[in-house]
This record gives sequence, C-alpha cells and structure tokens, in this order.
Amino acid sequence: MAAVEAKPKSVRRAKYWDENVEEAYRFQLAGYRDEIEYSKFHPQEVIDRWPHNNYIKKLKRRNDGLFYYYNKERECLDKEIHKIKLYTH
Repeated sequence: MAAVEAKPKSVRRAKYWDENVEEAYRFQLAGYRDEIEYSKFHPQEVIDRWPHNNYIKKLKRRNDGLFYYYNKERECLDKEIHKIKLYTH
C-alpha cells in the first residue's frame, strides 16, 4: 500500500528573492514541488549541497533521472521570482 502523499496546506507566489526562494527555484527547475516531494521520489538519496552557503549542488531531474547541476551562487534571476511557488506544509 502506498504512503499518503504529504500535500501542502497552502501555496503562494514569491515576491522577492531570499534563500527559501532560491531553494524552491532549484527544486522546481528539476521538476519537483519542494524537498518533501523530491525525498518521496528519491528516499535514499542525500541532497548534495555547496558547503559554503548550503545551496543545492545537484538534483535528479524528474522527467528523465539525469542530474541537474547548479552553480555555487544565486541562480534565480529577478525576472523569474514571480514564477516560483512557495508551499506551506
């Protein structure tokens, strides 16, 4: 029997950049809602992060299982911020 999916209680769009928006951007670029959904698809995988700022370094893409590699610094541009969904569990 499958586990019950942890659905978010609410969702809102980001209005300005911060580290939470950057984290959500990286998960959503790879095809996942957030870290909870990523962990559901890859329960044994530890998320690889950059040591100096704890940003995500790489994630498995949802559609094909290949890796998506991210830079050490901010990747979410100001023009992309309004597209990012922030979920509350």
